[in-house]
Amino acid sequence: MKALQSLLSAIIPILFTLLALAAVLRKADIFTAIRNGAKEGLSTAAGLIPSLVALFSVIYMFRASGAMDFFTDILRPAAQWIGIPAECVPILLIRPLSGSGALALGADIIRTHGVNSLIGRTAAVMLGSTETTFYVIAVYFGAADIKKTRHAVPAALVADLAGFCMAAVSTRLLFQFPVT
Repeated sequence: MKALQSLLSAIIPILFTLLALAAVLRKADIFTAIRNGAKEGLSTAAGLIPSLVALFSVIYMFRASGAMDFFTDILRPAAQWIGIPAECVPILLIRPLSGSGALALGADIIRTHGVNSLIGRTAAVMLGSTETTFYVIAVYFGAADIKKTRHAVPAALVADLAGFCMAAVSTRLLFQFPVT
């Protein structure tokens, strides 16, 4: 086991050494290549900042306006009918917008209800089986300078809904909580 750990910890230095050796053998200008890559990365990051600022502003307004509580109250009966615990409904609303916001909600749910409870386990599985849809769309579509997302947003939100529902079902089945 220790030999495997030593090998795994040596993989990245070995990889960098091999890449540097290949560059030297090809007589490539390593410094210029690294500098150009860093320059391109910085320009990509600078192009993403407006999208991220807008997204974070929308998330803050959504929570501060009381809209999250309003939609939580509306969705709670339907979520319970599907089998999603009512306490997990805020994750349904925040997760597509903000990973850190959803993680904070999940931590609060687990702190309140316990790590081995149906609610705590469902929240944890929901966080692991869904995506921060709007963040991903803002970053990747923004980086590619795509203005029209077409069917990407509806398809991603349907996938998130499927992930939320399957998280609730699989948690009940795998951890042997009674199905209501």
